[in-house]
Amino acid sequence: MRPFAIALLLFGGCDAPPPASTTPIKTVPVAGKTSIKDDFESDNAKWAFPEGTWTRRGGVLVQTSTNHVFNIALLQDRRFSDVDVTVKIRPVSGKEDASGGIVVRAKDGRNYLIVRANALEENVRLYAVKDGSRNQLASARVAAPKLGEWHTLRVVAVGDHIQAHLNGTLVIDHHDATFTSGWVGLWTKADSVTEFDDLTIEGTD
Repeated sequence: MRPFAIALLLFGGCDAPPPASTTPIKTVPVAGKTSIKDDFESDNAKWAFPEGTWTRRGGVLVQTSTNHVFNIALLQDRRFSDVDVTVKIRPVSGKEDASGGIVVRAKDGRNYLIVRANALEENVRLYAVKDGSRNQLASARVAAPKLGEWHTLRVVAVGDHIQAHLNGTLVIDHHDATFTSGWVGLWTKADSVTEFDDLTIEGTD
């Protein structure tokens, strides 16, 4: 692992900004790509909604439940090992939480990797969820994504190498082998009302 990646892990857990690096980290490439896109303009029977209240309205997918711990939608189209996922998120409201996230390598609604950005916190975080219990793997300080505005979240997972981007900036670079393949999905927490649009998936299935 390169020095910058090690530093990011060490500082991520306490939300301190990582030290500057003179060597840019490149996004890891995904080989043998299969592409899937969903702009949420029409119904897609391959979506499953294990938790939360998910509806399509005005060309977006919105999660409106305020009484679940984790709200998750899974696109049960193809299972991916290496994958590159991008989605637009707009946190609408939430007092306990106002987040939006990308799920990768999900076995089901209780076992997956999740990268989320929270409009109430100045961080982006990577978690592993096993049997419904969440364990933080990495965290990065960012300007909190504003409520009512669209933001772009991207997750790239190649082997055990997990990277996350917010609004075009690489913010997490981490290695973890908890899950190796599975569904792609979307996620919110607690009372987050969040909209999602323009989901793009490229990966190896």
